[in-house]
Amino acid sequence: MTPMTPSHEPGLTTPLRLVVADDNPVVRAGLTALLSSHADLRVVAEAANGHEAQEAARRHRPDVILLDVRMPGLDGIAALPHLVRIAPVMMLTYSGESETVREALRRGASGYLVHGEFTTDELVAAVRDVKLGRSPLTPTAEAATARPLALANDELPTVTGNLAEPLSQVQSPVGQSSSYRSLFRLSRREAEIMDLIAAGMNNQQIAATCFISEKTVKNHINRIFAKLHSTSRAQAAAKWLGTAPGSHPGRS
Repeated sequence: MTPMTPSHEPGLTTPLRLVVADDNPVVRAGLTALLSSHADLRVVAEAANGHEAQEAARRHRPDVILLDVRMPGLDGIAALPHLVRIAPVMMLTYSGESETVREALRRGASGYLVHGEFTTDELVAAVRDVKLGRSPLTPTAEAATARPLALANDELPTVTGNLAEPLSQVQSPVGQSSSYRSLFRLSRREAEIMDLIAAGMNNQQIAATCFISEKTVKNHINRIFAKLHSTSRAQAAAKWLGTAPGSHPGRS
């Protein structure tokens, strides 16, 4: 991740004022609790979509805005051009597609963090870094910016080989969720957790990534196993990724 080093300035006495925009109320609450536990950070407003983020930014004039990509109504990408005129914006999202990352940065985002690719300490450091003019990127975002822009041209053949492998390894489990939610009748949260299980995370890591308790994670997993007719993480992951015998990836 580049750069994500602690950047607390000893002379920084006034807390950084933050706006957190995410359509998931659990994520918003978790972010607010986490960030506000630091003396030099204060969440002054939350928003559930781009319109609310714009209104909150106009009203509170924050130092940094944390912005999700996929939100109802006005999404994060569409809201960016207005928001970056008010304060630096750091994307904080599950969306790690190369085109989305590049478009966000093209529209003025100061950083791009993909859930599951940073620790809580790194998140706090990234918020401070953005205010200091740095551009924190998690590995998926960094890989997207490293790829030549010409590779995004639809007329070019699909990229294969070593260049594409690191990004595909990061994104492949998460990319399954939109097709598989209807197949297995998982809720959005259950799909998020199943993505993380398929990516190899344990319950503690999932809880930290989703800003929920381990007990809540276990409850979600019990429901997921029932819906996937699975008795183990390995069996559930195989069905989710379409690698189990008789599975039909992407069929809804």
